[in-house]
Amino acid sequence: MKKVLALTAFALLFAASSALAQLGATTGTTTMSVAVVAEAGLTVNTSTTTLTESGASFSPYTGTTSLTYYIRTTPSTGGGNIQLEVTTDFAPTGGPSVGSPPTGTDALKYTCTVSSPGTACTGSQTSSKTAQTPVGTFGAGANSAFAGNSASVAWSLTNDPLYKVATYTATVTFTISAT
Repeated sequence: MKKVLALTAFALLFAASSALAQLGATTGTTTMSVAVVAEAGLTVNTSTTTLTESGASFSPYTGTTSLTYYIRTTPSTGGGNIQLEVTTDFAPTGGPSVGSPPTGTDALKYTCTVSSPGTACTGSQTSSKTAQTPVGTFGAGANSAFAGNSASVAWSLTNDPLYKVATYTATVTFTISAT
């Protein structure tokens, strides 16, 4: 009798707690909101760009830096760009220099390619140590692919006989923006 009474009490307690659990609502809703804004991102795919002599003696040194860009600009009024700047000049001294070349005609020049929806810079550009220079632009309502789009910079550096024999390095910083 005690076992049946204890079992009955346990069953009633379980039934009561189950009944209480079902008193609340079984569904609910929420309203979601997300603000999608103009945004840009950039990956430099070539961690080291090696410039090599492209032909006969004293022909320019050339090389290519590849990029992947991500962009979303505001419809109607937005836009954006990719720019570059030589942020650390060639070192050690005695060789090529963007800020103080040994000869006035020495220059680190480049041309650009930018896949759609971007537009590449036009013609040959001369890099600068004091200002950003263009790589590509984007118009209003520009959207890259989810995986990004490609761009590249093809470099050409004067091969001046005055350069001392050494390995020289410089740092180029790329910047992307979107409105």
